[in-house]
Amino acid sequence: MIYAGDFKKGITFEINGEPHVVLDFQHVKPGKGAAFVRTKYKNILSGAIREEAFNPNDKFPKAHIETKQMQYLYNDGELYYFMDGETYEQIPIQADMVEDAIKYIRENDEATIKFYKDAPFLVEAPNFVNLKVIETEPGVKGDTATNVTKAATVETGAVIQVPIFIEAGELIQIDTRSGEYLGRAKE
Repeated sequence: MIYAGDFKKGITFEINGEPHVVLDFQHVKPGKGAAFVRTKYKNILSGAIREEAFNPNDKFPKAHIETKQMQYLYNDGELYYFMDGETYEQIPIQADMVEDAIKYIRENDEATIKFYKDAPFLVEAPNFVNLKVIETEPGVKGDTATNVTKAATVETGAVIQVPIFIEAGELIQIDTRSGEYLGRAKE
């Protein structure tokens, strides 16, 4: 059990049987009345964010979130299959849970999967990935204005804005949290 008075950013707890994570908190001691903890928290499964004031003595069960590195194997059209590198167990994951991360993950790449009560609820790509540009428009010679970008499709199908000098076949580094081009990558 965890007390509301012990809340810190990133702490996970359960309300009504659902896991939540503390985004922000503030201990408030008004001149009159009892102290309270103003808390902003997010439902881990649905993504809903709420703000609520708790008594510092309120108790909540701790939500245990398990994180595993798993290898992406393949997609059968509906489900995405990932394999645990230690047990070789394969788990299917629904498309809606992987849609943000899968545009940066190739087959056989590692991904971080978070579990709550042995059920996966979130798939995250590595923060930085190197992907090959498959298709992009050719750069216009003489167009040297700064910050000119164009759309480029990478090998996973994601479309990234890249500088005008990047050509098809080049390997680029991408920040998967923002979807931004970071630079050319080395093989």
